[in-house]
Formats: sequence, C-alpha cells, structure tokens
Amino acid sequence: MIKRGQTASSNQTKTTMKTSTLMTLGALIGTCTFASAQEQPKRPDGPKREVPAAILEKFDLDKDGKLSEEEGKAAREEAKAKRAAMLEKYDANKDGKLNKEEIQAAKDAGEQLPPGGKGPKGEKGPKGPKGEKGPKGGEGPPPAPPAQ
Repeated sequence: MIKRGQTASSNQTKTTMKTSTLMTLGALIGTCTFASAQEQPKRPDGPKREVPAAILEKFDLDKDGKLSEEEGKAAREEAKAKRAAMLEKYDANKDGKLNKEEIQAAKDAGEQLPPGGKGPKGEKGPKGPKGEKGPKGGEGPPPAPPAQ
C-alpha cells in the first residue's frame, strides 16, 4: 500500500535495500560460522617435553635425536608391559593400581618405576579461612586433628 507522499519506486527501493541488507547479514553469519568451525590443532605449539636420554639411546634407531612415531610406539608399549608386570607382582590388594605401600615395596626390591603411570593421590590439605582450598596432596603440613 502506498502512503501519501510516497511513490511506488520509493517502496521498491526500500524493499530492495532490506533484501540486500538481509542477504549481506546472512553471508556474514555464514562466513563466521565456517571460520569458527575450522579444526583446532591437536597440540599447542608450546615447549615440547624432552625425551630422557636413556629412552632415546634405547629406542631412537635412526639416531636422529628424536623418536619417530614407530619408535615412540615401541617405547610406550614397553613401558605399558613393564607397568603390567609391576602390577602383577606388587599389587597386593589387586585393585589395579599401586598404592603408596606397594610402590615402596617395589622400590625396596630395587625396581625402577616406568614413566607414564598414575601415582597415588595425596591427601588434600586443610581448608583455609573462609573455605579456601589448602595445598594439594603432598604439599604443606598435615591437617590438624579434629577437636574433641
């Protein structure tokens, strides 16, 4: 409907401007969606962990100073097998992990623990004033005994 003081071409211009604005906005949203959906790198480009010299000496077959995918896989498989053997031998309570006493028994027997296994969790420290967390397990003084 044409209002007073407007012409048919004026309405057509407004409709064309609305359409082009909406199309531009849609294209911008689509571009942003595709840009944000790009695959993220698997590992940040931060400092890389040093491979211990003993591991390099044993598994770096081509002697290039780093472990290839195959060399790394061989090192991980050997460590996994060693952890399984340690569990079989020292996991007294058969819970699938070594607690502090079981680890100490392995160390006392002269075993060298392979890298990569999860160690036992320490106890959390006492809560500070206003419920703040204390130091993590193994750090700081032991918690105070409960008041009687």
